Order: sequence, then structure tokens, then C-alpha cells
Amino acid sequence: MLIDYHTHHERCGHAVGALEDYIRRGIEIGLSQLGVSDHMPLLHVDPAAYYPEMAMPMEELPRYVEEAFRLKEKYRGQIDVRVGLEGDYIEGWEEQIERIITAYPWDYVIGSVHFLGEWDVSDFRQVHNWEGKDVFAVYAQYYDAVTKAAQTGFYDFLGHLDVIKRFGYKPGPELEQETIELERRALAAVKEAGIAIELNASGLSKPCAEMFPSERILQAAIEMGIPLTVGSDAHDPQKLSEHLDQARTLLYKLGVRELATFEGRRRSMIPLEADK
Repeated sequence: MLIDYHTHHERCGHAVGALEDYIRRGIEIGLSQLGVSDHMPLLHVDPAAYYPEMAMPMEELPRYVEEAFRLKEKYRGQIDVRVGLEGDYIEGWEEQIERIITAYPWDYVIGSVHFLGEWDVSDFRQVHNWEGKDVFAVYAQYYDAVTKAAQTGFYDFLGHLDVIKRFGYKPGPELEQETIELERRALAAVKEAGIAIELNASGLSKPCAEMFPSERILQAAIEMGIPLTVGSDAHDPQKLSEHLDQARTLLYKLGVRELATFEGRRRSMIPLEADK
């Protein structure tokens, strides 16, 4: 079974292709399960005054859900569509986030940290915010948010766990042990919450040139018995499942033999077989 649980679509403003384009592409490339998981609308910033094309407008959210479930039924028997949401964790906005998550019958919700305050650390237009920053202090703030995201109980798995490295900013080697401690603390919160993490292959085409999370974090997660799923984070139908062959190969090499799948907010495991 081939799966891809992290995809984005034209509604979010920074992706191309309609939901149905992704589903048709998924059928074409032989996916068994396709997770649609567009970005939650912005809550803590004014979309009109913030950077454009960040997420779907709030009024589009019910339309997204309605279309996704309609297509899930339309293509039943050809591909198993799972309807999800990438639900940003933003400290101080837990009540508003929970309201969105509980309002709809999601198959799964990804918990991702993009924002530190009003800074989206994953946005190439905001890389200037690193200037003059203590990189380790930013990492500490980021992993604290990841830890709190896991502790909310809102999410089924955490997305791109170390996306903070996306643009290549990393603490120096003299802080390696302290950085590992931040990572382990976040993973401990994931384990305690009983949720999964994803291996997000999109990092291979980003400046960091490494999947999210790193092999170091991945190995620690596996040792802790944390379930894993995979996602391409595609923003274009033609990039659906991009690099997931490498993700599956790495997981298999590290001893993983099952992947997490989700339906109706329930997790089940499917076999992971070595790519031919």
C-alpha cells in the first residue's frame, strides 16, 4: 500500500491544483490512500494585513470540508481519500484551534508549528527574521512550542517536526547535546500523548536538503516506539508523493515495518514493505 498524508491545494493560496487534480494524480501513480490536509485559516494575525497567500480564508473552510468529503465518496473504490487538516499550533490560541478541530468530522489533524509569534519560520519571505537572532534560542522556543502542541491532545500526528532547520539555520556543533535535549523533550511529549509523527520528504528540495525530521530524530522516535506516517507536503499535483520512495527506504533501513494511517480520528497500522 502506498500512502501520502500531507498535501496542499489551491485554496491555501500558495499551492496549485484543485483537490480533484490531486485525487486523479493519486490514482494515476497508484496511491492506495491520499490524505488531503490543507492549512487551517489564520487565527492570530489579520489576513488582510499579513503576508498574502498563507492559508485558506475562514469562509472557505466549510467549502473545503464539503468538497473533500464529496470527492472521498466519488472516488471510493479507486482511491481511499482521507480528509484532514494541517492545524497550526499557536500558543495562546488553543481555544480557537480546538473549536475548528472539533467542528468537522476530520479523518486526521496534523499538528504543525509554523509560527513563533507572528513569524512564520517556514516562509521564505520571512527569512530576514533570523538576522541578529541567537539560533539556539530560536530552536529552544520552537521545540517548546512543538512540546506544547503534543500536549494539547488536539492532533493525530505532528508534521515536519524539525522544520525550523528549513533554511539551513542550525545551532553550532558546540551546542549539539543541548539541541538533542530539545529534540528528545519534544519526542517525549509525543510519546506521552500517544500520537504519531510524520516523515515529511519535502525537506529534500529545501535549502536544508534533508527530510523532516532528521535521521537522528527519526532514530530516537523509533527507539521510543512512536508511530510514523509519511507525507510529501506536495503543493502541486505533479509533486504528489515526491521523494516518498526515499522516505520509505530510509524507514525500512531503520527497522520500521509499519506505517500509521488515519480515519475518523482513529489510527491503524499498515505494513511497510521495502521498495522494489
